[in-house]
Amino acid sequence: MTPAQAEVDAQQAALRARTVGVLGGGQLGRMFVHAAQRMGWRVLVLDPDAAGPAAQAADRVLRAAYDDGAALAELARHCTAVTTEFENVPADSLQALAQHLRVAPAAQAVRICQHRAREKAHFVASGVPCAPYAVIESEADLAAVPEALLPGVLKTSQLGYDGKGQCRVADRAELARAWRQSLGAAPSVLEALLPIRCELSVIVARGADGALVHLPVQQNLHREGILAVTQVPAPDIDTATAEHAAALAQRLAESMGYVGVLCVEFFVLRDGRVLANEMAPRPHNSGHASLDACELSQFELQLRTLLGLPLSPPRQHSAAVMLNLLGDLWFDAADPQAVPREPEWARVLELPGAHLHLYGKAEPRRGRKMGHLTVTAATAAAARDTALQAARRLGLPAF
Repeated sequence: MTPAQAEVDAQQAALRARTVGVLGGGQLGRMFVHAAQRMGWRVLVLDPDAAGPAAQAADRVLRAAYDDGAALAELARHCTAVTTEFENVPADSLQALAQHLRVAPAAQAVRICQHRAREKAHFVASGVPCAPYAVIESEADLAAVPEALLPGVLKTSQLGYDGKGQCRVADRAELARAWRQSLGAAPSVLEALLPIRCELSVIVARGADGALVHLPVQQNLHREGILAVTQVPAPDIDTATAEHAAALAQRLAESMGYVGVLCVEFFVLRDGRVLANEMAPRPHNSGHASLDACELSQFELQLRTLLGLPLSPPRQHSAAVMLNLLGDLWFDAADPQAVPREPEWARVLELPGAHLHLYGKAEPRRGRKMGHLTVTAATAAAARDTALQAARRLGLPAF
């Protein structure tokens, strides 16, 4: 090896030691890129869309499918560690990468989280209560559904998100029709419809050494299956309920030997019971307020777990309300044919404590997550009051 070649190799090794990779090019990846770069790391994004939100911010982009062997090999050559920004990345790709470098979360944990039936079974095995359910993968399973699960919510086992791949069913006739026609007889899970008081989420970060911290417990409001509002601290639960939800989320992380950031969503029933709904092996829409309201954001926690850096409890310094900004805001509700227009951001930015985050998506579409607005204040009441003003100015419903 010539001295010149040795110098090039040394430079490449040094660059690799300061580069992390992320599978996925959406807004969660974009915010991870920003967090990593702030701490001096380069980020390589692997995504089929070279113009996605994360790709716009990344130091380098590999435009390829997530199971492209050559692209995965290239990722492994140039990165010291790799994570993911969405749960439907092929688990086999994570497993292949783990043969060459640090990967978090691990493939096996992702396999559990990306399949509802496996996820429910893991809840049960871990001693974490969830809604009564039945797995439906055949006509025989359909016929054997217990009457106690109706009315219920039918959800595909895989690839459902933001209210997609699920429907409410009142009786056996609706169940059969929904499974065969709406869901195309895909493997599914039927959950009993329960009297829900509110919905919570807990975001935990667990290191390879077993260290575990969590963000403050968050209360969420969904509209048409899509997260609309998150309030932190959660306004409608007591301290004991919040601590119980956090303990259950930590139990799930420990039971999987999880490394990374994990979001666990819960239902709080009217009788006070706390039931696990689903998990996401990544940062979560409901944790975005941590960017503006906590000393450590969920994305910095993601980087710290990936690199084995210390985890300190992410203290919340401000109360916060997060409003999801969907593409609907770009359209005139009274005129479906109207050309999309940019919302009047100045009207909300003049409010105290308003933090606007737009994701760089060029085309607004109804139901598409275009950004979020976080309002911070000294008290929860003040944050909510200002967030309600922001909602009115944007034409969003009150909460």
